[in-house]
Amino acid sequence: MAEAKTGETTTTIDSTVSTGGVFLLVALLMLLGQACAASGSSDGNTSPSSVSVPLIDAANAGPSPSTSTPTGPTTTAGVPFHQRVPVLPEVPFSYDTELPDHFFSAVSEEMGRLAVVQFDSTDLENRVTDAGAALGRVLFYDVNFSRGRSVACGSCHLQSSSFTDSTQFSLGVNGFTRRNSMSLANAAFNLDGRFFWDERAAILEDQVLMPFADPIEMGLSVDEVVQRAESKSYYRPLFEAAFGDDHVNADRIRRALAQFVRAMVSVNSRYDEGRAQVESAVEPFPNFTDEENRGKELFITSQSDGGAGCAACHTSEAQLLGTTGPLNNGLDALSVNDLGVFETTGDAHHLGAFRVPSLRNVEVTAPYMHDGRFRTLDEVIDHYDEGVQPHQNLSGFLLGDTGRPVRLGLSDEDRAALIAHLETLTDPTFLTDERFRNPFVQN
Repeated sequence: MAEAKTGETTTTIDSTVSTGGVFLLVALLMLLGQACAASGSSDGNTSPSSVSVPLIDAANAGPSPSTSTPTGPTTTAGVPFHQRVPVLPEVPFSYDTELPDHFFSAVSEEMGRLAVVQFDSTDLENRVTDAGAALGRVLFYDVNFSRGRSVACGSCHLQSSSFTDSTQFSLGVNGFTRRNSMSLANAAFNLDGRFFWDERAAILEDQVLMPFADPIEMGLSVDEVVQRAESKSYYRPLFEAAFGDDHVNADRIRRALAQFVRAMVSVNSRYDEGRAQVESAVEPFPNFTDEENRGKELFITSQSDGGAGCAACHTSEAQLLGTTGPLNNGLDALSVNDLGVFETTGDAHHLGAFRVPSLRNVEVTAPYMHDGRFRTLDEVIDHYDEGVQPHQNLSGFLLGDTGRPVRLGLSDEDRAALIAHLETLTDPTFLTDERFRNPFVQN
């Protein structure tokens, strides 16, 4: 057994590897090309797709030694992830992100009227704390909470992709999921509080536990998750800091994970920078090009007034689900293989309807839609421009005056302008923020 100190705390490391074992592991990894399985996404059930997914997002290296103190010995390249220990700062990061002024003000009717802060669904009994989010961060990236100790929440929610997967479907412990993982950026701003594409989780505290028990994704019972957390000595000081003692239970795990996800607030895009310089979102932004301002105008303006009407579904200054609830966006004329929210509610009006995702960082969240069918934003614009299908529950926002699916007839210039505007929603600081990086990966 090895021991290491973090500040005043001494932590026992319970997964040491002999020198010979390390050399053997290195040799095996070299033979395998250091390939590893990954993922554990947002929705279960196997898919026929076959995608190679990296276990860890390579861009998410751990904090540098100058700002962090390891809770155990520095790991070597040959040590499997399930035997590594997290590297954390001596003083927890601050997870209190200052919101911009425009998140507190209501906007135009086209953008939904409500201020972003009115969408906040945070459980008042589980507000984000620095220690709680720090614990949640370790839980989020720990591969020990899967059947084969190869998949973590962070395996298919990659920081560089705004905490979604970069592949169409995600590889779990028993095959591929049937839906593309949703981005976790700004998950706290969720008016009805529900999660997953089919909204089967009533609150975030429920959602964060479901992938553990999913037989496709991670394949463990909640009791097994608790047992594995109890077996890792690096959790004891983290639970004590977050909750006052080192007792591990399922409720504390769900609360810490929910705190970490709610802390993922993205507010530093070029859109936010431009919005801070004007009185209203409908004004031209000084930091935008003419093309980007044209794209913003198209995004906000309703179809009846000559725009694309995107803000009808992606509302507020955070471009997220508004008051409409789940919608059908005409991907298919009939719902056959995936029935959407109907699978949760049994309501015929929800057949083929899905939760509307936030568009923050949409530039980096490809592939798109609940089934990841579109690889590029060009393909997404193609769909809304001329490909909407006449589903029985098609959203009224996508119906033309004749009752048929809308055809926007966008010019090449307007299509390019829409994409240019969507790219202004990218928050590069969020995609590299050390507070959200994988603590098990060391430089």
